[in-house]
Amino acid sequence: MDDIPLGGHLDPRFEPVRDVFLDVLRSQPGTGASVAAWYDGEWVLDLHGGWADAAHTRPWAQDTLVMPYSVTKPFAALAVLVLAERGVLDLDDPVQSWWPELRASTTLRQMLAHRTGLVALDEPAPEEAFYDWELMCRLLEDQEPIWAPGRAQGEAALFYGHLLGEVVRRVDGRSLGQVLREDVCGPLDLDFHVGLGPEQLTRVAELTGFDDEFRRRGEEQTELYRRAIANPPGALDPRVLNSERWRTAEIPALNGHGTARAVAGLYAALADGRLLGDDMRRQLLTGEGEEPDLVIGDTREWGLGVVLDPDGCGMGGVGGSFGWWSRLGGYTFAFLTGHIGDHGRGDRLENAFRAVLELPPV
Repeated sequence: MDDIPLGGHLDPRFEPVRDVFLDVLRSQPGTGASVAAWYDGEWVLDLHGGWADAAHTRPWAQDTLVMPYSVTKPFAALAVLVLAERGVLDLDDPVQSWWPELRASTTLRQMLAHRTGLVALDEPAPEEAFYDWELMCRLLEDQEPIWAPGRAQGEAALFYGHLLGEVVRRVDGRSLGQVLREDVCGPLDLDFHVGLGPEQLTRVAELTGFDDEFRRRGEEQTELYRRAIANPPGALDPRVLNSERWRTAEIPALNGHGTARAVAGLYAALADGRLLGDDMRRQLLTGEGEEPDLVIGDTREWGLGVVLDPDGCGMGGVGGSFGWWSRLGGYTFAFLTGHIGDHGRGDRLENAFRAVLELPPV
């Protein structure tokens, strides 16, 4: 399988990462992946390989876009934080001051930190809710939070982007995807989009790998996670995810489409001060300590849209994609894959990168 398409560039020091990346691509029977890293102010790694379609007729190119699930959530959060830094929003104001129909009494800061309790719908909702912004927001307005806002935490797997995006729409007048295009990704030249246009649709990789093993892992998740991810239905259905209707909709909790370089580039812009000033960045990186995430089922610390740990911050998504800023290591790193699987592949790649820098493994 040495005929796997492979392109991009890397600093020769990081040749071991290329070897691991090739091994990862060989292990993926479906579509391919991209990996990128920024270190000490420079791009030292930007590789792509494999195929962009399940039939293996279209090589994964430098500008191939893929949906990395929750890796989208920090982009949604940054759209809000940019507006807050300008004084358009106050993070500690009640969300009901902008969105009075919302039953949950929460602040924007709690919403950014996954502390609203709006993580699952009690009543069955149709797939159509993903494509009808007003319908999804009405469902969220009527939903009682599962816990009192601020009292616990749990990832708003499907709804994070609608919760933040409706506040943005009511205050700013633009959709969250538009704010990302105009105020975040556009100025920073990040090839990442929520709500694809015709010019981007031809560049999208198919998502593959939704097999029995993938479904088995889903069955091992918490009961609340299974409720949260399944209603409305479709978020784990390749028929839905690979449709033009899904790709062109704005579902800012999970349906961003981008490259590994764009994801690593978001964290690079945070690291070198191009995206947020010192105070707002400090707020993004401030959590309330480790505690159980009632949806995911692990123990973690949430900042404002990112997971925090002693090494740095970032976010992973269903299927194995992730983006990370290692504050201790002085680098940013992203792995975006079209073939759904576990996070072991990304860990191998990042650990190969860290080994060159003589850093301990993640």
